Amino acid sequence: MTAVGIDAIEIWTGKLKLDLPETFAPVKDEDPEKYTKGLGLYASSFPDAHEDIVTMGANAAYRLMERKGLAPEDIGRIDVATESAFDNSKPVSTYIAGCLEQVYDGDFHHANKGERKFACIAGTQSLDDAYNWIKAGRNRGRSALVVATDTALYARGDPGEATQGAGAVAMLISEDPSLVEMSTEQGYGSADETDFLKPNQQFPSVDGKRSMQVYLARMREALEDFESVSGDTHPDDFEYIPFHTPFPGMVRKAGLLGYRHMIRGTDVEDELAEEIGRQPREEEYDDREAYEEAILAYMDELKSTDQYREWYGETIDPTLGISREVGNWYTGSVHIARASALQYAADNDIDVTGKRLLVGSYGSGAQAEIHAETVQDDWKEEIGDFTIDEQIRDRYNLSFEEYEQVHDRHNHDKRVELGDFTEPEDEFIFTGRGEMDERTYEYVE
Repeated sequence: MTAVGIDAIEIWTGKLKLDLPETFAPVKDEDPEKYTKGLGLYASSFPDAHEDIVTMGANAAYRLMERKGLAPEDIGRIDVATESAFDNSKPVSTYIAGCLEQVYDGDFHHANKGERKFACIAGTQSLDDAYNWIKAGRNRGRSALVVATDTALYARGDPGEATQGAGAVAMLISEDPSLVEMSTEQGYGSADETDFLKPNQQFPSVDGKRSMQVYLARMREALEDFESVSGDTHPDDFEYIPFHTPFPGMVRKAGLLGYRHMIRGTDVEDELAEEIGRQPREEEYDDREAYEEAILAYMDELKSTDQYREWYGETIDPTLGISREVGNWYTGSVHIARASALQYAADNDIDVTGKRLLVGSYGSGAQAEIHAETVQDDWKEEIGDFTIDEQIRDRYNLSFEEYEQVHDRHNHDKRVELGDFTEPEDEFIFTGRGEMDERTYEYVE
């Protein structure tokens, strides 16, 4: 059976930086550790005046196609996942295709184009669509281009303001992939929730505490569903576990929950029993509330054990390196977590060929998906072409007043003129609006 998965990845971060401990915290009169230790964030990325979700997505896609030596005829579908769209009819994928057609001789007239929406999980759903399209034999030997692109802004003063971010991840889905093969097995946890939503508005309405609870509940359901078709999971089964990362502090909670679930009834639980006892079993308690209190007490002890700390440091923490510096990218967040883990392996000369990843995606509203990926032989060569560290390093460092100007510039309800903070070079830029208020773009060398 032909393997299908991610053949290549390119990342484009917004070209501006807001330093959370040095710039944001003092203005908010907050302890910088609220952000660095609490949220696990050091900086957020923002788009320059000439950037938006189209330019970031098109720039990531163009870099990917150039590096892989691809032409438009090699691409059979372009799917864009975003929750930052500015048009309720015309999909962002058409804008991105139009940008790319400015720099290629051919066109994408025979490529299927679409836009996926289910909060942050839409990027993974787009991967699934591309996977299914190829597995069904409808691709005619062509690959799919999946782009997750977002400008994740909150209203100023909102509790989520520190978790903002902007960037794009472009992924090539192909037969016989160079990076990872995606598993056939998937698990889902889905329910009608209103933890985070944008009813005809750009900035989200969020119930923060409930959103965290829903995230964890849906992840647990998805893991149980995944195990129903793939068999029980064990902490030693996976080299890395990339989670959707709205902020790294959330992943600390998800990692602990997943570890507790995976060790239940295993040798790891037996080894830990002498130190912290065995996990509570619901049948041992008279009511659900008492059982849940016992579980919370067990998890408090579990997270302090050497076994858990070592596992987290090796399996989860490497997935968070990029997110700490760029913030939440909504649809792209789980995909930069995967990239961060593989980049960590390459940088530390860890051979992960043939190793497995367990990918936990989530979208508010709400749905989680769990699937596995197997790292392929050419992964290190592919990861070696990443430039994300240089992009992060070269961002323009905003003052707080400049941050407010940038926030207004990218507020869909405002039309704010703002000069560029960086000089565009070899990239697509936003140039204005046409007669029907459509956004216009060009490539700048």
